[in-house]
Amino acid sequence: MATAVNHVKAQLSKGDLSLGIGLRQARTVDIAKIARTCDFDWLFIDMEHNSMDVDLASQICVAALDSGITPIVRVPGHEHFHASRLLDGGALGIVVPHVDTEEQARAAVSHCRFPPYGKRSVPGGLPQTSFAALPPAEQISRVNEVTLVVVMLETPEAIANAEKIARVDGVDVLLVGAGDLTAEMGIPGQFDHPDVEAAFKRVIEVCARHGKVPGMGGVYEHTMMEKYIGLGAKFILSGSDLSFLMQGAKARSSFLRQIEVRQAAAE
Repeated sequence: MATAVNHVKAQLSKGDLSLGIGLRQARTVDIAKIARTCDFDWLFIDMEHNSMDVDLASQICVAALDSGITPIVRVPGHEHFHASRLLDGGALGIVVPHVDTEEQARAAVSHCRFPPYGKRSVPGGLPQTSFAALPPAEQISRVNEVTLVVVMLETPEAIANAEKIARVDGVDVLLVGAGDLTAEMGIPGQFDHPDVEAAFKRVIEVCARHGKVPGMGGVYEHTMMEKYIGLGAKFILSGSDLSFLMQGAKARSSFLRQIEVRQAAAE
């Protein structure tokens, strides 16, 4: 029985760009196919800033497994059960927010990976292996291999500790959460600030030294996105269903309002 492929891990291992879409409003499983058709590589199922429950998030994860898009869940906290319940429900990756220290990064790995790499509890059948009755050693090995562990660096303390965090075995991605980072720096939303650029450069450099992948979240202005991708960010949170919905809806209403204005002017 084939194990689900983590397309994102394959992309990142080749040094390719990998694009995610944040889910805040979506509440049906067809969002997986929609996002794949729109050429995204992973779902960022956001349970930190979202009222979505575990059951619905798990259903979206299972749908994503069969849609060719990788389901990744940002959990709301550092407790082990947040990660383990979503991984048992079908997630191929976990994003842990607000990781400031090496110790917190080690705990994240412990919660997400089975022994000998972590202390995740071993369940029965899993969606990632189509619920096949595999020997425990085989299931553990297969699922550990496809699981992506992402830690978010969102404070000056986290940036200062980036080297130590990047050394932690089992962490795959260091994702800079630029929104919270700029707020913590006292420069909210100033993504072009030299201190933000310095933070990205530091994370990208330590990732290169320790075989990790640098990521970018919270930066959505095109010029700034191009800048930080140019510096080396690869795991890219590209925007959310909410922002895309509002942008598209606003563009359409503006177009239709202008028709009314032009017709009125012609009368």
